[in-house]
Amino acid sequence: MIKLGYKASAEQFAPRQLLDFAIAAEAAGFESVVVSDHFQPWRHTDGHAPFSFAWLAALGERTTRVMLGTSVVTPTFRYNPAIVAQAMATLGSLNPGRVMLGVGTGESMNEVPVLGIEWPDFKERFGRLKEAIEIMRKLWTEERVTFDGEYFHLRNATVYDRPEHAIPLYVAASGESAARLAGRVADGFICTSGKGPALYTETLLPAVAEAATKAKRDGTKIEKMIEMKVSFDPDKKRALEDTRHWAALALPAEDKAGVEDPMEMERRSLALPIEKAASRWLVSSDPEEHVEQIAEYVGYGFTHLVFHAPGPDQLRFLELYRTEIMPRLRKRFA
Repeated sequence: MIKLGYKASAEQFAPRQLLDFAIAAEAAGFESVVVSDHFQPWRHTDGHAPFSFAWLAALGERTTRVMLGTSVVTPTFRYNPAIVAQAMATLGSLNPGRVMLGVGTGESMNEVPVLGIEWPDFKERFGRLKEAIEIMRKLWTEERVTFDGEYFHLRNATVYDRPEHAIPLYVAASGESAARLAGRVADGFICTSGKGPALYTETLLPAVAEAATKAKRDGTKIEKMIEMKVSFDPDKKRALEDTRHWAALALPAEDKAGVEDPMEMERRSLALPIEKAASRWLVSSDPEEHVEQIAEYVGYGFTHLVFHAPGPDQLRFLELYRTEIMPRLRKRFA
């Protein structure tokens, strides 16, 4: 049985408007709502970047059923992991059994402008993430925590309002090292669609499984979450044009590396033709074709599909998915 989630695009919509969409997602039958945590959006014009923990608290008060979570927080630079642990513990206390935390090694565009640092190499970012995960888990379960790592240090620290239910922790990965970390220590694994089958079937998912086996864990119990980039509309031209706002995602890695200014990111993305801008998305106007596009990822082994729609009319997307796509998916993968 697969889970179907909704990606709240915090970089695209104002917080109150986004809240309305997330509430509508619960009403439409989605089982989770995850929100991105950016200090800066991918583009400056009409961009947004709300504080994810405050927004999730508001969503928790206005919903009753959906799982609430981040996709993805970096608990290692602008956030100290102890503060992230405290924030999530509070959310967990307010919404028992309904919160999860997605974490990753981060992006320079969110950290460098805040801290004025040189963006470290992957080795340091990965080392920080491993320490952060250990710290957060200890603070959620232990009375007093002292920790001496290479990057973080705690002295007799206590999170006083610890949640009654455990907080599932998911590790985001776009490469083998982070995927192995997910297999060793995480409750779930997160990645994004549109990067070619081999990455999922030959690198990421096998790395999760192999690491879980070496750690003597049941890899089948590690939830495989994927953020599905989808643009579905009966009007094929509209489905294609809706991807324009997110053209930056289609930029080659070398064009995005080291770019911390949303204005510059926007300038580079506007130069892309619409076909290139849409290349990261599953674009379709036919429900059966769209379900086949999605089914490929279920076939790879993903069990929790979080749908990210790029268009400005999110209520239209939610209604189309409620009537045309979700019933087909649930029938096929029940």
